[in-house]
Amino acid sequence: MKNTFGQSLCVTLFGESHGASVGAVIDGLAPGIPVSEAEIERKLSRRRPSSELDTARCEEDRFQIVSGVFDGHTTGTPLSIIIPNEDTRSKDYTYGSARPSHADYAAYCKYHGNEDYRGGGHFSGRVTAALVAVGGILLPALEALGITVGTHILACGNAQDRPFSDVRADIAALSRTDFPTLDAESGEKIKSEILAAREACDSVGGITQTAICGLDAGIGEPWFDSVESMLSHAIFSIGGVKGIEFGMGFGFAAAHGSESNDAFRMHDGRVVTETNFNGGINGGITNGMPVVFQCAVKPTPSISQAQKSVDFRSMENIDLTIKGRHDPAIIRRICPVLDSISAIVVWDLLAQRFGTDFPMKGEK
Repeated sequence: MKNTFGQSLCVTLFGESHGASVGAVIDGLAPGIPVSEAEIERKLSRRRPSSELDTARCEEDRFQIVSGVFDGHTTGTPLSIIIPNEDTRSKDYTYGSARPSHADYAAYCKYHGNEDYRGGGHFSGRVTAALVAVGGILLPALEALGITVGTHILACGNAQDRPFSDVRADIAALSRTDFPTLDAESGEKIKSEILAAREACDSVGGITQTAICGLDAGIGEPWFDSVESMLSHAIFSIGGVKGIEFGMGFGFAAAHGSESNDAFRMHDGRVVTETNFNGGINGGITNGMPVVFQCAVKPTPSISQAQKSVDFRSMENIDLTIKGRHDPAIIRRICPVLDSISAIVVWDLLAQRFGTDFPMKGEK
């Protein structure tokens, strides 16, 4: 199984939901990058369960950086972060009962029964805590170069938020809010959708929208390492993501070129586009406009209603009622994960373009 992403910057994930810990190893960071443990904690707190909208499992995420940082700066050697698992209830999980839409059966087929099944094991959303910790290092470093990343809930159930408008200002506003919507009234409606799903012993999905602002034109490689390809590759590592579209996305299917082409113009001595239907990417390469994409996030598979399933050990049909503590929607908590994954991809693309020491040279 390949648990490493990246070429110039490589991030390796490890750990299981109910194992001793989860964590990440980052290799390829330039030496001298500031690392703030307070900033890592702040990013982790945005992912952590905080209300009745989330799971009752609440880990403190008391992370430890065990290598690669000295006197508050990266050393240039592999940086390792470990996050202990402390709030676990393994008794809630029965081996052999395939939870619908979970990886239980697929993992059994791949690992021949040797997998750690507790809490979903290595396939659990718990492992994304390590990704967010990585983002706690990369996102501030990118921001120092003028590159900002933000994700909000665009839709959840029947409730919708407004799309990005003034992208840089919207990203800044998201960093100051506890609930990731651009409109406060929309946020309350989305919260109601999530609470209604919980009360019905059900779950609900949604759509996120992510923007990356400040990337110069010319980043990315055509064909197999296009910006869309690299972002999609990394983002689909999140089990809850089942779709992605860039810019206007599937909306292009019903549009005409005359209404969906992005006209080029000069503004303050630089090339810009009047619209951004292509999401800041042409030919797999950034064009200098904000990179914008939407992700479809499925409802949390673990619900409290009885469901049909199988016991793959006895090969019998069963009725299954899932126990444990689960989110009625993962749409809120996935937003900081998408920010962090986007930062990993952007960092890797920039390192390929300018060399691994690009942050210390002041280049983008």
